[in-house]
Amino acid sequence: MKITGMHTIVVGNPWKNWLFVKLTTDEGITGLGECTYGLGTRAVEAMLEEMRALIIGEDPTRIEGLGDTWQKALFLVHGPIISAALSGLNIACWDIAAKAAGLPLYRLLGGQTRPRIRAYANGWYQGPREPSFFAERAAEVVTMGYTALKFDPFGHAYQFLEPAEEKKSMAIVAAVRDAVGDEIDLMIEAHDRFSVATAVRIGRLLEAYRPMWFETPVLSYDIAATLDVARAIPVPVASGERFTSLNQLSELLQGRIVSIAQPETLRIGGVSGLLKAGAIAHGYGAHLAPHSAQSTFTTAVNTHLGVVIPNVLIQECFDDFHVAWARDVLSGCPWVVQGFLQPGEQAGIGVELDESEAAKHPYSPKHRLRLFEAGWEWRGSRPS
Repeated sequence: MKITGMHTIVVGNPWKNWLFVKLTTDEGITGLGECTYGLGTRAVEAMLEEMRALIIGEDPTRIEGLGDTWQKALFLVHGPIISAALSGLNIACWDIAAKAAGLPLYRLLGGQTRPRIRAYANGWYQGPREPSFFAERAAEVVTMGYTALKFDPFGHAYQFLEPAEEKKSMAIVAAVRDAVGDEIDLMIEAHDRFSVATAVRIGRLLEAYRPMWFETPVLSYDIAATLDVARAIPVPVASGERFTSLNQLSELLQGRIVSIAQPETLRIGGVSGLLKAGAIAHGYGAHLAPHSAQSTFTTAVNTHLGVVIPNVLIQECFDDFHVAWARDVLSGCPWVVQGFLQPGEQAGIGVELDESEAAKHPYSPKHRLRLFEAGWEWRGSRPS
């Protein structure tokens, strides 16, 4: 089998453009991958075009060999643009390989360690940053069957949190905890916002609300700072979504101070990368909670991986809170049912992208998440 074509499709999701790569083959089998990277959409497209000569004519089922060839051709660089491109290509090749085998992806990867994986909700708090709104929405999310939810209560804070903002942030956390009760897990997202000192202070305040974890309290790339925070606070720290190489993951986990790693499938090397991340984490007695703030397609990929990798703890999911037309563009994606995700039995990843529907929602440079600007919580849905 040979790759005969490659093209990209951009879908203008309001708070982040989604970028897909589609590979076609001489046997009529196609593979779909996702390469979404925030405000780097055009850069990743250019990266894929630059690699075209290294892709066309290759056997897409020679997945590990191709990945090795591409990494060496790129002089072993692991930046986010390159990693997004390589991850998307890896996913597309696995989609082709599973279709060629006539198997759903999870079966090709070795089969299930469990039939389904627990999911937690994110993206559910699109509205005003007020405790009453967060509480009302959180209660609604629980009625949808979710048993865990994540949110960032910190507004547009950066490095420090003024006393009034600290008080408001803790009031939001308290309101959510009161609204959902003690049986629901809460993950508190910090989006890399804080200095070590501020993160330590906030982490200690959070203990009263029993979070499942405090996520990326400091810059994710600063592993030493992450470990400093994790040592100093009484709640678990989770991190790793920005990592583009496996050695970063190993560095985070090797001291056994952090035990929840959050590699992003579209950064860490696609299907192959997440499988390797799972093995590394397993060696340190740690769990994966794969980051996924992308399209419903990546949820499908992660669901296949989640039932295979034994130490996946829980899977992030935005899907119930995306724009309504997302399911018109991408069909075959799994739904969260009573708080769990289960992969389909179609060959490959099992997702089809309708390019005519995608064309109705074009790229825009305005489609980005402004995490350090007031009102970002609306995610592009704020009334004008």
